[in-house]
Amino acid sequence: MSLVHRTSRGCTLTEVGARIAGEAARLLAEVDAGTARIRDLVRGRGGRLRLAYTRSARGGRVDALVARFRAAHPDVEVIPETAWTAPNVAGLLAGRLDAAFVRPPVDEPALVCRTVDTEELLLAVPAGHVLAAGRRRISRAEVVDLPAVMWPRENGPGMFDRTIAQIWPHGGFNLVRQEPDDEQLLRAVAQGDVVAAVPAGRARALRLREVRLRRFTAPAPTVDVTQCWPRDSTNPALRRFLALLD
Repeated sequence: MSLVHRTSRGCTLTEVGARIAGEAARLLAEVDAGTARIRDLVRGRGGRLRLAYTRSARGGRVDALVARFRAAHPDVEVIPETAWTAPNVAGLLAGRLDAAFVRPPVDEPALVCRTVDTEELLLAVPAGHVLAAGRRRISRAEVVDLPAVMWPRENGPGMFDRTIAQIWPHGGFNLVRQEPDDEQLLRAVAQGDVVAAVPAGRARALRLREVRLRRFTAPAPTVDVTQCWPRDSTNPALRRFLALLD
């Protein structure tokens, strides 16, 4: 196979030779780029962060932390995704994620978790409901046995149990319907026959005209948001992200 065409005037590349030269140039450029990336990693720059959000905690301090990290480290490739707490924890344990925002408690010795935010739980009621009329706060006793909608417990067992324990501490949680996420919970409430406990940030961001949000009497029920990561991680980008938590 001829790579060079020779004439009395000199040499030129054949079509095959030109393609090989092009591939060689591309490979050399990739080697140079790879070498630069390795050098940046050694110096604490660049890299990537595979980060998961929990569906119920977008906005507020969570998004602010990620925005600060992106601004401070534009050379780091952030690969985000969103899921419930249970699949986020599974992704961390499988090594598919570097860090994840989740709802505690998370009982996994292989993970380190740190609280980054706490928000109040509100009760979402239909606009025509008796608890919506001229009320600012409602008591736990008033929600006992009311038909309620909730997402499946397996999505986030810790948050599910903490919600029930704070709002229905003496029983009376009357689950009549399940929906996959907070948006669908509120849409179910808007239909007029169920109530739902929803984190304040998400409830206010997804506010529907047919839904009223009511606070509980003291002590206010709350849920935390935590940042979790593998205890044995050596990812430099993760270390820089965690520095923001301090």
